[in-house]
Amino acid sequence: MAPSVPCTRDAAALRMKQIALDNQDRTIRRLRAQLATERRRLAATKKELKETQVALEASHKVIAGLTEIGLSMSKKIEKMKAQHLLIEALVDEKDNLLQTIHGLQEANNAPAPFDGDWEEEPEEEPEEEEIEDIPLGEGEIDDE
Repeated sequence: MAPSVPCTRDAAALRMKQIALDNQDRTIRRLRAQLATERRRLAATKKELKETQVALEASHKVIAGLTEIGLSMSKKIEKMKAQHLLIEALVDEKDNLLQTIHGLQEANNAPAPFDGDWEEEPEEEPEEEEIEDIPLGEGEIDDE
Protein backbone atom coordinates (compact mmCIF):
# COMPACT_ATOMS: atom_id res chain seq x y z
CA MET A 1 0.00 0.00 0.00
CA ALA A 2 2.82 2.28 0.40
CA PRO A 3 3.34 2.83 -3.29
CA SER A 4 -0.31 3.81 -3.87
CA VAL A 5 -0.29 6.51 -1.22
CA PRO A 6 2.12 8.80 -3.08
CA CYS A 7 0.13 8.23 -6.26
CA THR A 8 -3.04 9.22 -4.48
CA ARG A 9 -1.35 12.25 -3.04
CA ASP A 10 0.00 13.22 -6.45
CA ALA A 11 -3.41 12.68 -8.01
CA ALA A 12 -5.05 14.74 -5.27
CA ALA A 13 -2.47 17.50 -5.76
CA LEU A 14 -3.05 17.43 -9.52
CA ARG A 15 -6.80 17.47 -8.97
CA MET A 16 -6.44 20.50 -6.65
CA LYS A 17 -4.31 22.27 -9.24
CA GLN A 18 -6.88 21.44 -11.94
CA ILE A 19 -9.67 22.85 -9.76
CA ALA A 20 -7.61 25.98 -9.13
CA LEU A 21 -6.96 26.34 -12.88
CA ASP A 22 -10.67 25.84 -13.64
CA ASN A 23 -11.55 28.49 -11.07
CA GLN A 24 -9.01 30.88 -12.59
CA ASP A 25 -10.38 30.13 -16.07
CA ARG A 26 -13.95 30.92 -14.92
CA THR A 27 -12.70 34.10 -13.25
CA ILE A 28 -10.85 35.15 -16.42
CA ARG A 29 -13.98 34.48 -18.58
CA ARG A 30 -16.16 36.44 -16.15
CA LEU A 31 -13.67 39.36 -16.12
CA ARG A 32 -13.48 39.31 -19.95
CA ALA A 33 -17.28 39.43 -20.15
CA GLN A 34 -17.31 42.36 -17.71
CA LEU A 35 -14.59 44.07 -19.75
CA ALA A 36 -16.60 43.59 -22.97
CA THR A 37 -19.69 45.00 -21.25
CA GLU A 38 -17.74 48.00 -19.97
CA ARG A 39 -16.25 48.58 -23.43
CA ARG A 40 -19.75 48.59 -24.98
CA ARG A 41 -20.97 50.96 -22.27
CA LEU A 42 -17.95 53.20 -22.85
CA ALA A 43 -18.56 53.20 -26.63
CA ALA A 44 -22.21 54.16 -26.05
CA THR A 45 -21.15 56.92 -23.66
CA LYS A 46 -18.61 58.23 -26.18
CA LYS A 47 -21.31 58.25 -28.87
CA GLU A 48 -23.70 60.14 -26.56
CA LEU A 49 -20.96 62.63 -25.68
CA LYS A 50 -20.19 63.20 -29.37
CA GLU A 51 -23.89 63.76 -30.13
CA THR A 52 -24.15 66.11 -27.17
CA GLN A 53 -21.07 67.99 -28.36
CA VAL A 54 -22.54 68.36 -31.88
CA ALA A 55 -25.84 69.58 -30.40
CA LEU A 56 -24.01 71.98 -28.11
CA GLU A 57 -21.98 73.40 -31.00
CA ALA A 58 -25.20 73.86 -32.99
CA SER A 59 -26.77 75.61 -30.00
CA HIS A 60 -23.77 77.93 -29.73
CA LYS A 61 -24.14 78.80 -33.43
CA VAL A 62 -27.84 79.53 -32.94
CA ILE A 63 -27.12 81.66 -29.88
CA ALA A 64 -24.40 83.56 -31.78
CA GLY A 65 -26.82 84.12 -34.67
CA LEU A 66 -29.58 85.30 -32.37
CA THR A 67 -27.15 87.59 -30.58
CA GLU A 68 -26.10 89.08 -33.90
CA ILE A 69 -29.75 89.56 -34.88
CA GLY A 70 -30.45 91.17 -31.50
CA LEU A 71 -27.55 93.59 -31.92
CA SER A 72 -28.68 94.44 -35.43
CA MET A 73 -32.22 95.05 -34.19
CA SER A 74 -30.90 97.24 -31.36
CA LYS A 75 -29.03 99.34 -33.90
CA LYS A 76 -32.16 99.63 -36.04
CA ILE A 77 -34.25 100.60 -33.01
CA GLU A 78 -31.73 103.29 -32.09
CA LYS A 79 -31.81 104.54 -35.68
CA MET A 80 -35.62 104.56 -35.61
CA LYS A 81 -35.58 106.50 -32.33
CA ALA A 82 -33.37 109.13 -33.98
CA GLN A 83 -35.69 109.20 -36.98
CA HIS A 84 -38.66 109.58 -34.64
CA LEU A 85 -37.00 112.54 -32.97
CA LEU A 86 -36.35 114.09 -36.38
CA ILE A 87 -39.99 113.54 -37.40
CA GLU A 88 -41.18 115.15 -34.16
CA ALA A 89 -38.89 118.11 -34.80
CA LEU A 90 -40.20 118.42 -38.37
CA VAL A 91 -43.82 118.25 -37.16
CA ASP A 92 -43.08 120.96 -34.60
CA GLU A 93 -41.42 123.06 -37.31
CA LYS A 94 -44.43 122.54 -39.61
CA ASP A 95 -46.80 123.63 -36.81
CA ASN A 96 -44.66 126.72 -36.22
CA LEU A 97 -44.67 127.53 -39.95
CA LEU A 98 -48.45 127.08 -40.15
CA GLN A 99 -48.90 129.38 -37.17
CA THR A 100 -46.61 131.91 -38.78
CA ILE A 101 -48.53 131.71 -42.07
CA HIS A 102 -51.86 132.00 -40.26
CA GLY A 103 -50.56 134.97 -38.30
CA LEU A 104 -49.36 136.68 -41.51
CA GLN A 105 -52.71 136.01 -43.18
CA GLU A 106 -54.56 137.54 -40.25
CA ALA A 107 -52.21 140.51 -40.25
CA ASN A 108 -52.86 141.09 -43.95
CA ASN A 109 -56.60 140.32 -43.67
CA ALA A 110 -56.20 137.63 -46.30
CA PRO A 111 -58.71 134.82 -46.50
CA ALA A 112 -57.46 131.44 -45.50
CA PRO A 113 -56.61 129.35 -48.54
CA PHE A 114 -58.28 126.36 -46.99
CA ASP A 115 -60.81 126.69 -44.24
CA GLY A 116 -61.75 123.04 -43.84
CA ASP A 117 -65.53 123.65 -44.29
CA TRP A 118 -65.91 122.23 -47.75
CA GLU A 119 -68.38 119.51 -48.56
CA GLU A 120 -67.63 116.32 -50.30
CA GLU A 121 -69.77 115.48 -53.25
CA PRO A 122 -71.60 112.20 -52.77
CA GLU A 123 -70.28 109.47 -54.96
CA GLU A 124 -72.74 108.27 -57.52
CA GLU A 125 -73.10 104.56 -57.76
CA PRO A 126 -72.47 103.42 -61.31
CA GLU A 127 -75.40 101.74 -62.97
CA GLU A 128 -74.86 98.09 -63.58
CA GLU A 129 -74.70 97.27 -67.21
CA GLU A 130 -76.41 94.10 -68.21
CA ILE A 131 -74.40 91.67 -70.22
CA GLU A 132 -76.28 90.49 -73.18
CA ASP A 133 -76.24 86.85 -74.13
CA ILE A 134 -74.47 86.67 -77.42
CA PRO A 135 -75.63 83.72 -79.46
CA LEU A 136 -72.95 81.23 -80.28
CA GLY A 137 -72.13 80.60 -83.87
CA GLU A 138 -71.56 77.19 -85.27
CA GLY A 139 -68.30 75.58 -84.16
CA GLU A 140 -67.88 77.80 -81.08
CA ILE A 141 -67.43 76.13 -77.71
CA ASP A 142 -69.51 77.07 -74.69
CA ASP A 143 -67.24 77.06 -71.62
CA GLU A 144 -70.14 77.05 -69.16
